Amino acid sequence: MAKPAMKSMGFPMVLLRLVKWLLYRLLANSCYRAAVKLKNSTTSFFHKNPSFKSPNNHNSLYPNLTKHRSFPAHHDNSQKTFVCDIQGALLRTQSFFPFFMLVAFEGGSIFRAFFLLLSSPFLWFLDFELKLRLMIFITFCGLRLKDMETVGRAVLPKFYLENLNFHVYQVMASCGTKMVFTSVPRVMVEGFLKEYLSVDDVKGTELHVVGNFFTGLVSGSGLLVKHRALKQVFGEKRPHIGIGTSTFHDHLFISPCQEAYVVSREEDSKAGSVMPREKYPKPLVFHDGRLAFLPTPLATLAMFIWIPFGIPLAIFRIFIGFLPYKAATFLGSSTGLNVRVIGTDPPRSQNGKGVLYVCTHRTLLDPVFLSIILNKPLTAVTYSLSRMSEIIAPIKTVRLTRDRAQDGEKMQEMLSLGDLVVCPEGTTCREPYLLRFSSLFAELADEIVPVAIDTSVGMFYGTTASGLKCLDPFFFMMNPVPTYRIKILEKVPRELTCAGGKSSFEVANYIQRQLGEALGFECTTLTRRDKYLMLAGNEGIVQNKKKD
Repeated sequence: MAKPAMKSMGFPMVLLRLVKWLLYRLLANSCYRAAVKLKNSTTSFFHKNPSFKSPNNHNSLYPNLTKHRSFPAHHDNSQKTFVCDIQGALLRTQSFFPFFMLVAFEGGSIFRAFFLLLSSPFLWFLDFELKLRLMIFITFCGLRLKDMETVGRAVLPKFYLENLNFHVYQVMASCGTKMVFTSVPRVMVEGFLKEYLSVDDVKGTELHVVGNFFTGLVSGSGLLVKHRALKQVFGEKRPHIGIGTSTFHDHLFISPCQEAYVVSREEDSKAGSVMPREKYPKPLVFHDGRLAFLPTPLATLAMFIWIPFGIPLAIFRIFIGFLPYKAATFLGSSTGLNVRVIGTDPPRSQNGKGVLYVCTHRTLLDPVFLSIILNKPLTAVTYSLSRMSEIIAPIKTVRLTRDRAQDGEKMQEMLSLGDLVVCPEGTTCREPYLLRFSSLFAELADEIVPVAIDTSVGMFYGTTASGLKCLDPFFFMMNPVPTYRIKILEKVPRELTCAGGKSSFEVANYIQRQLGEALGFECTTLTRRDKYLMLAGNEGIVQNKKKD
């Protein structure tokens, strides 16, 4: 008879806990509102610091950063200490879910990302700690340390920079010592904060590791509690400037600071908190990963709904490249493939040699699109192309060896047989920058036609440095509306070529500047080697693993 009695106790206990939880929430909110009113009514008596007088944010104990035109970004703060959180303060995005999704998709797999997406509806019903622990477990359980390092170096910085709060960054940049305290895993943010924002120290949640893998569990110290961590670091000292959100926990975090400000989502959206690209603390030239959008739950759901349609569509788009040029153009445009062309093919001389088309390099499909819009067969030279890409290429490709003498002879031979396409950057670049041009092409041809090529995608990038190169064309064609913009420039005057007395370096630099001006891109001296050292941790030359 004892068992039924024990079972009958279940419902009262659940009810009691529910009532306890509701009372806790109601009392906490009531006490918090009372504290706000008390703070507002006694501000003039207890705070001598002008930054605390007449707070303009009635939902917070502390003033809003954008309301104070004299906020510390305009002062000499080189001797001051700055503290904040990356979530809610440094980043405009309110939820950290998209960044967990980036790690799950780019560092893990599409199945891990799908499982994380399935968990998103349940996250709404969990408190902050349980929500964070669940996202950490799904994202990191079984993930290799190496994969997280690659994502942190090559993928996340782009999305962090695009979501930086300009006002908070201005204050941070003006200070001498910068520290970030956050409950999110330290491994997700430390590399970016130190590399791009010159943060001195990062305190975040530590993850449990076994060998070379994450277990998905938080270390024994648990989730980092910001105000406790700040107390442990500074002791009785008070940081000079602290910025947080209007939440109760952030108020505890910034309360020891001599000057404290909060970030209001509503006010920031009006005041233009988006970080301009030209104001980036460090130029974003290279980045990796397949996702071209911030994967919020709704955006990620749209991606998974699109993939079953995108895969056959990509195969069909690649197939039509083998059809006659006019048919390929018509069918491509009917499937949403957008190609915009400016300029026409310049008349050629009668010297018996082919024309050398010098293109900017955005994807492996650059020569294919150029051949289709010019309505004539072209030969493309490549430094190292995957076998799959060579098989599915609808135009002739010639593999070079990176031996200058041999490559020069091979290209001369190809020019004697017809027109040739070369991408002297040697690798692709997604951002509005041009890499250094190799000068070999300038020594081989008298007729050079620069071609400015740019692309835009909305869902997937068609290039990768650390992934499978053979899938690059498929990912580009999987986009709902992939766009190619091609501008054919005038033929390079003979007096500006090697035949006119110019050196090959002068010709290469001249053409790079011409193409940069046509696209509005910045010319750099960065090379293929620089790209792969940053994104993949190698020089891009791996035996049996070819890269573009």
